[in-house]
Amino acid sequence: ALLPLRPEASWLQFHLGISRDGLYPRSSPAVGRLLQDMHDFATVSADYSQDEKALLGACDCSQIVKPSGVHLKLVLRFQDFGKAMFKPMRQKREEETPEDFFYFVDFQRHNAEIAAFHLDRILDFRRVPPTVGRLINITKEILEVTRNEVLQSVFFISPASNVCFFAKCPYMCKTEYAVCGNPHLLEGSLSAFLPSLNLAPRLSIPNPWIRSYSFDGKEEWEVNPLYCDTVREIYPYSSGNRLLNIVDMAIFDFLIGNMDRHHYEMFTKFGDDGFLLHLDNARGFGRHSHDEISILAPLSQCCVIKRTTLLHLQLLAEPEYQLSAVMRESLLQDPLAPVLTEPHLLALDRRLQLILKAVRKCIDLHGEAKVVANDTRQPESPTSGQNILLR
Repeated sequence: ALLPLRPEASWLQFHLGISRDGLYPRSSPAVGRLLQDMHDFATVSADYSQDEKALLGACDCSQIVKPSGVHLKLVLRFQDFGKAMFKPMRQKREEETPEDFFYFVDFQRHNAEIAAFHLDRILDFRRVPPTVGRLINITKEILEVTRNEVLQSVFFISPASNVCFFAKCPYMCKTEYAVCGNPHLLEGSLSAFLPSLNLAPRLSIPNPWIRSYSFDGKEEWEVNPLYCDTVREIYPYSSGNRLLNIVDMAIFDFLIGNMDRHHYEMFTKFGDDGFLLHLDNARGFGRHSHDEISILAPLSQCCVIKRTTLLHLQLLAEPEYQLSAVMRESLLQDPLAPVLTEPHLLALDRRLQLILKAVRKCIDLHGEAKVVANDTRQPESPTSGQNILLR
């Protein structure tokens, strides 16, 4: 049964805690409660996400990046009126993405979404919405609560007597791409929804280091080592924090191995210097045996980094605070632990060293004063750290 909307509901407290410093304060009790509630609460409805509904209606099939049945995400609503994005398990933890795969046809991994939230929190970015793993009974918690007839129509029973469903989309939607329960239970990630766009408008901005989404094309940044000089001339990269925030995002993406950051989003309320949201991380943690150094292009080409980011990275490279160990411990809190295999955890330490090496190279070339941007600010006055939902 639906509960009455309570002001102390954890998702509402999470929304109220969003400030210009991040999606949640460093010691937010609301986040722990929200993770627990998303795991425990009964679902009262299930539906496709807005963008998947848009894809059902139309697609520009001249683009290689196509919505396909390989991706499947659903919006689940809980009895306390909270909402979460559900991404089902597509790939077992020990499977690596084949090296012949282009990044834009890679699977979306539920465990990558969970691990990305933990890593983002450990790095003190706090730009990934709270995400938790959950075993979902897809019959009771999706099929029986959805009112969407299209979604109802894609459920079927497999030859192994498991309940399965697949994405409905313009093409490539075949039962081979279905996800199946065992027979009803299916692992997935649940990511908390951000406040609605009419309450907290967001901008979606193309990443200046966007990749070519064709099989043979190259973007300018891939062939021009001085590309950052061009970017620096364009507002808002010419002043303020935006470029430094792009470098933060590149460091985060390099650590998780995500090559698919074509756009970034930010809240309009916090202006041009607001933080970038690190959304959609399901293409991370695909290959632990490969470090995709090109993801670090914003750092290696622009040779700037925030002092706070650098200090965090240096701390996590110390033996007693080793990134892999901190991640391992953090991920043990998730109901689907172990979330990452050991090789993925060890890859984080290796990649961290590569980031620090890139920073040292920049400092050798340009000097520390040019490379390390001092962003160790004073604690904010209550007015400047204003909340996203309070006028």
